[in-house]
Amino acid sequence: MKPTTAEIPGRRKFLKDSAALMGGLVIGFYLPFKGGRAMAAEGAAKPAPVYPPNAFIRIAADDTITIVVNKSEMGQGVYTSLPMLIAEELEADWSRIRVESAPVDAVYNHTGFGMQITGGSSSIPSSWEQLRRVGASARILLVRAAAAQWGVPESECRAENSRITHAASGRMLSYGDVADAAARLTLPQDVALKSPGDFKLIGKPVKRLDTPEKITGRAQFGLDVYIPDMLTVLVARSPVFGGKVKRFDATEARKVPGVQGIYQVPTGIAVAASGFWPAKTARELLEIEWEEGAGAGVSTARMREDYRALARTPGLTARKDGDAGAALKSAQKTVSAEYEVPYLAHAAMEPLNVVVDLRADRCTIWTGTQSQTMDRAMAAKTAGLKPEQVEIHTTFLGGGFGRRANPVSDFVIEAVQVAKAVGKPIKVVWTREDDTRGGHYRPMWADYIEAAIGRDGRPVAWKHTIVGQSITAGTPFEAFMTKDGIDVTSVEGAATIPYSIPNLEVGLHSPKNQVPVQWWRSVGHSHTAFVVETMMDELAHLAGQDPVQYRLALLDKSPRYAGVLRLAAEKSGWGKQVLPAGHAYGVAVHQSFDSYVAEVAEVSVESGKIRVHRVVCAVDCGMVVNPDGIRQQLESAVVYGLSAALHGEITLENGRVVQSNFHDYVPLRFSEMPRIEVHIVPSEAPPTGIGEPGTPPIAPAVANAVFRLTGKRLRSMPFDRAALA
Repeated sequence: MKPTTAEIPGRRKFLKDSAALMGGLVIGFYLPFKGGRAMAAEGAAKPAPVYPPNAFIRIAADDTITIVVNKSEMGQGVYTSLPMLIAEELEADWSRIRVESAPVDAVYNHTGFGMQITGGSSSIPSSWEQLRRVGASARILLVRAAAAQWGVPESECRAENSRITHAASGRMLSYGDVADAAARLTLPQDVALKSPGDFKLIGKPVKRLDTPEKITGRAQFGLDVYIPDMLTVLVARSPVFGGKVKRFDATEARKVPGVQGIYQVPTGIAVAASGFWPAKTARELLEIEWEEGAGAGVSTARMREDYRALARTPGLTARKDGDAGAALKSAQKTVSAEYEVPYLAHAAMEPLNVVVDLRADRCTIWTGTQSQTMDRAMAAKTAGLKPEQVEIHTTFLGGGFGRRANPVSDFVIEAVQVAKAVGKPIKVVWTREDDTRGGHYRPMWADYIEAAIGRDGRPVAWKHTIVGQSITAGTPFEAFMTKDGIDVTSVEGAATIPYSIPNLEVGLHSPKNQVPVQWWRSVGHSHTAFVVETMMDELAHLAGQDPVQYRLALLDKSPRYAGVLRLAAEKSGWGKQVLPAGHAYGVAVHQSFDSYVAEVAEVSVESGKIRVHRVVCAVDCGMVVNPDGIRQQLESAVVYGLSAALHGEITLENGRVVQSNFHDYVPLRFSEMPRIEVHIVPSEAPPTGIGEPGTPPIAPAVANAVFRLTGKRLRSMPFDRAALA
């Protein structure tokens, strides 16, 4: 495969300059990303693939190997799993591996999305073959350099554990000995990759490379960044989305010691001070009159009424098989149900923050971002600079869940606007309350399903109408993620239902309002899995059949779905294990981001409150890079999904978000934490996403267990507002 560096002078110069600055071996490679999560509706034209070099290796004379990672580390483990791909083919000594965050440049673009971004559970799938080729190419060049130095054929040399040996003579060179010579050689065009049976590192549990830094406090998050002469800024934003400042009085605020200036910016009033507390204290003393606009009329109670009514009317057709309407009319047994799930905040442990050093001819930014390319472009536009004049340092992210991949770069644009107004280096800090009330959210959804079964209990009709805001509308992603009015993220998991149902219809309404929305961990699947899997449980009950066996009978054309369902049932003891009195199992299975996850939840109801004791997860995510990482991600996904299922809810009154902090937007507490068991289906299929697929099944699994305990169906979230006593 030919390197693009020979075709694009700008990129060739970037690599050359990087090599001169860094010394040693710099390798760039590219590979198209093959699909992964649907970035466009089925049948829609997909964006043209982009094939830039997007990974680099630097080998120093002391044999240290630095891998520049082009994905953001937000706790998901990419600073370990991605270097594993390179190290495997490089035949590197793992103890010598170091990691750096990539700067922003086209050479680091995501192989499928054409921009530098971390999301869609795509880090491993998009890098699987690409980074292995990077490692293999580097190994070939190192062997070639050593063979040239010895004057022997390459075929007589072998690379292993960061050493090249010549078997016939017993001579040995380290990678550091030949890195400079290897850097001057031409990249190989044909690179053979290892067979899975030859892997030494991939598939083995590996301790995370970023853990020591985080334990010792050396890891730098955005909130840790301080630069000379920096002021800390808090912004008073409109309490209503879309509101503007009408007038303000900062007389009392200016009296606070440490306050350096107060400025009106497009998003509100910015208070710049010598530290966080004077800025926060002064902000609370501001007197602001807001022009609230149409957003003041938004309320959750009214939206519920409107959404429910809309869900009972035909929407745009996302999928239509057979004639569900006719089948429902002639069916003997039918069931219908309304569902509702609320707006959800991302609630990352580290609130949003951005450091900006804006000069006349350049802008330097430090932040935890998932979307470097878009953030740089938006920052440049805001600053009146060219993108190449903007430098972004991606710090560790204290959680992201999609919020830091904002499709309109809201928090980055605001920080640059503040920097322009202040005229000094600044750090914009969002408090927890700012973060909770400042959007963007997972949309609120309402669903209505009518379904029917035949004499044999199998479903004969399924009609599902979905109501909720589009997260791509008005963003650069709309052009290739929305077709004929259907945002693929609104119907994923519903229009792609795997069960064999002859008459199936899925419709969509996408109402608009002033509440900003965007992707949230597992995106549309976060609500469609709940609706589909609880209704499937209702059909099993209506048919008088076991929920697991009922699903398996309908998954005859979906072996990977069936595989994880069987494994989860087996490992949980479904149908065989005697549970404690007052406990019951619930099950759900779902596919998202090309991975299949089944979960069995062991649940009790104590004093009207749901308690989840144990969760058994089975996952088929193709070939596993780091099994420890898989387990950690599924545990994290279950916690995140349970937080939403049991407690999570953002509500609005008079356009204002009611919740503000973790006391009223409640994450799962330690005392509520279930025991989680993860079982991985062995596979040699290419790896698929893992960061998000564990979240969708947990809510329906818990809801289905509650039904078995109480006979009550939970059709809205959060569950803690349900009357179960």
